[in-house]
Amino acid sequence: MTLELSRLQRRFTDFPALDDVSLTIAPGEFLALLGPSGSGKTTLLRILAGLDYPDSGGVSRDGEDFLAMHARERGVGLVFQHYALFRHLTVTENIAFGLRVRPRRSRPSRAEVGERVERLLKRVQLEGLGSRYPAQLSGGQRQRVALARALAVEPDLLLLDEPFGALDAQVRVALRRWLRELHEELGLTTVFVTHDQEEALELADRIAVMNRGRIEQVGSPEAIYQQPATPFVCEFISKVNRLPLRCEQGRLAAGTWVLGDDPWQGRHARAVAYVRPEHLALDASAAQPGWTARLRHVYPAGSIAHLELAVDAPEQTLEADVASEDLARLGLRAGMQLHVAPRSAVVFPQTQDGTPVPDDRWTWQAGAAAPR
Repeated sequence: MTLELSRLQRRFTDFPALDDVSLTIAPGEFLALLGPSGSGKTTLLRILAGLDYPDSGGVSRDGEDFLAMHARERGVGLVFQHYALFRHLTVTENIAFGLRVRPRRSRPSRAEVGERVERLLKRVQLEGLGSRYPAQLSGGQRQRVALARALAVEPDLLLLDEPFGALDAQVRVALRRWLRELHEELGLTTVFVTHDQEEALELADRIAVMNRGRIEQVGSPEAIYQQPATPFVCEFISKVNRLPLRCEQGRLAAGTWVLGDDPWQGRHARAVAYVRPEHLALDASAAQPGWTARLRHVYPAGSIAHLELAVDAPEQTLEADVASEDLARLGLRAGMQLHVAPRSAVVFPQTQDGTPVPDDRWTWQAGAAAPR
């Protein structure tokens, strides 16, 4: 089942929830819609589920008009963030609900419904809990019930609207890995809405990063993280250091860090470099272009230590990540002076008024010459 979304538009009064959204969803793909609140993720999901309709644009499934189909005919299973379970029904009755409300001609027999529910209880690891009510379950168990109810109707397309948003961090990690295994086992096409970058990077085959109703970039998790297409993607996906650059005498620089010759040959007067914390080298020789910095704080975080660095020229604070075992090897402690040098950066030129020019992105590597 291939879904083709073409130039979808959806407005609420003056707010563009979707603005010319086009996207292809491949069969068996796990696609994450990632973005901040108000970026259009849930609106897009609701349109696929048949709960809303675009003002213009279309969706086709294998050449058929998907939007012309009734919601019941789309073969969609939908899981909400807050479960939406019926409190007065048991776990078994909740899972069976979608089957029992089908028209009589397509409704399975009572025995078939019971067998399917038992299989699903086992699949979502809730054996023996079918007679309980939602209030008697943990948050993680209720989310599994909601997922089992969506799977009971044997959907072709599984839609998940921030399904782990109401759960604590440890339960989220366990459930999302379990969900990925379940997706692969069943061979479903899954669309997953989240604002959690780590969740999207871990779960998805591809990520569509959304902002203000538009798709900023679509790609694999590795491409989204390592090769961001726009400044928004740079700043939204994980942590990043933002460094304003000046162009003087045909060379780009930020303080004593000189990137090299201007790759745009004077077409742009300004630029901004984005450097991931793990791409800052702390043991580089002073001969390598960089800065002298003071280590303000060390924040241990398991296998990684987060460092806060104060740089004088340009005057700003940088974040660096190092492996925890390197703290002792490098003798890192608060108050010490360090030489800091970027190993790589993504650079976007800017117009005179500070507007980014995303189509002219330059991926800078230490020691590499600027493209001509």
